[in-house]
Amino acid sequence: MRILIDIGHPGHVHLFKNFAYEMQKKGHEFLFTCREKEFEIELLKTAGLRFVSFGKKYNTTPGKLFGLLKFDILEIIQGLKFRPDIFMSHGSPYAAHASAILRKPHISMEDTGNMEQVRLYLPFTNNVLTSNAFHRELGNKQIWYNGYHELAYLHPNRFIPNPSIYNTLKIKPDAKYVILRFVSWNASHDINQSGLSLIEKRELIDYLQKKYTVFISSEGKLPDEFKKYQIKIPPEEMHNALAFANIFIGEGATMASECAVLGTPAIYINSITAGTIKEQEAYGLLFNFINGNGVLDKIKELDSIEDIKDVFKNRRAKLLEDKIDVTAFLVWFVENYPRSKKVIFDNPKIQFEYK
Repeated sequence: MRILIDIGHPGHVHLFKNFAYEMQKKGHEFLFTCREKEFEIELLKTAGLRFVSFGKKYNTTPGKLFGLLKFDILEIIQGLKFRPDIFMSHGSPYAAHASAILRKPHISMEDTGNMEQVRLYLPFTNNVLTSNAFHRELGNKQIWYNGYHELAYLHPNRFIPNPSIYNTLKIKPDAKYVILRFVSWNASHDINQSGLSLIEKRELIDYLQKKYTVFISSEGKLPDEFKKYQIKIPPEEMHNALAFANIFIGEGATMASECAVLGTPAIYINSITAGTIKEQEAYGLLFNFINGNGVLDKIKELDSIEDIKDVFKNRRAKLLEDKIDVTAFLVWFVENYPRSKKVIFDNPKIQFEYK
């Protein structure tokens, strides 16, 4: 089987890489396509995955409209060259449109529910795989599974944190540190949304630096006053850094959810929420704020918990009991497609064979 996967975000490389590794062991071939946004190309190279880059993404509205046409054409061209049996993506309109034109199935993963994007790909997509925690009904193409995207690469079957990250971060072993994540607010789903103000960021950093080593991961350019905190590690090391952090505070849902499944206390500050975020909050692994109000009080509350890492380790264990190994499930679903979609519709509990 030949599979073409389009990547739209660094997290999508993590989402699909273990799936590609497992399928390659079985003799299947892959091609990844992407745009240059943040760390997609570095991650694809590090993962050793074959890929083609379509160049820079566009951030303005006219640019995005032009990019939709341009990247559709480039995806079709790669489809003609690679001749995939299946297209896959996380909600990529380019993969969906190319698959329809080339008359091949498109399987999408979805966890954001950005309806502007969903409307662009759903009519051209055969099936959409969503977590049971997903907050939208997408019709008869939707297939529910009991997991999160983050469990495709951070499930204990797939990832064991490496304590050498302390050397990479250039801090003492077992030193207390926090990671802050700021987003650029340039994505289409970020319009009219908000997180932390500049004043609130200063306030948090002023408090945190007295107790922790502070690292900042930023999607956009950092103000000069924050540059000394910028985390400088290879992008593939970020999950190790998140795993050993004492607290994560950030505006990005992906990193917040990654911390939740790793057992790292996560504070997510964004007016956009999601079913995954709400469910992880119910497990006591994540705390969601629509803005900076109350965030510092929550940090102080977490500071007061004795053996906090053990407390959150136990909460994580409960979550893992309830969830599946998403990569193992995806391998079964795609390798047996299209028969597998009837099987899962008839017997949803079959997914629990993939723990």
